[in-house]
Amino acid sequence: MRKAPAKVLEPTDLCRVLKNVQKQRYPKRNTVIILLSFKAGLRACEIAGLDWTMVLQSDYTVGEQIYVSANIAKKGSKRFIPMHEDLRKALTILHKRSKSPKEGAIIVSERGRCNMTAGAVVNYFGALYQELGLSGCSSHSGRRTFITNAAKAITQAGGSLRDVQELAGHRALTTTERYIQGDREAQRKLITMI
Repeated sequence: MRKAPAKVLEPTDLCRVLKNVQKQRYPKRNTVIILLSFKAGLRACEIAGLDWTMVLQSDYTVGEQIYVSANIAKKGSKRFIPMHEDLRKALTILHKRSKSPKEGAIIVSERGRCNMTAGAVVNYFGALYQELGLSGCSSHSGRRTFITNAAKAITQAGGSLRDVQELAGHRALTTTERYIQGDREAQRKLITMI
């Protein structure tokens, strides 16, 4: 039997998550973890493997895109993702707080000596969602929310599902389609327009 897909979060749930993060021990780092998932659609392994060189410009300030290199992407699907402004601000704050490194892991362990592992990122999300009583959520919820929201908004941006597929780093559009949650209200509106 196939496992149920990770729950897509509503905007109010994301606000609750971000508010909760501010009470945690490492709020700046943890805000970046959340936003990398929800505003860039990164997988846990990509969040864990992300390096400052992948987000910094030549002047060592946070740039306008994320480079997900083949060595951290699933199946080597490297890609560039435009940087959401909220994520850019959070990364800039974390960069300054981290003494403006030119390289090295963005998401470091509690001791600050090495990058968090993908398993630690997965566990972080699991504990966070459990604490907030958000059942059905996992480390993939942010990614699935990102892909669903991108699919809903893509026609307004003048794009297609192919653009969402590329942002997600999927080789096949059928994989991207499995991430997109349907919207019954939108379906009702669509039927009235036909």
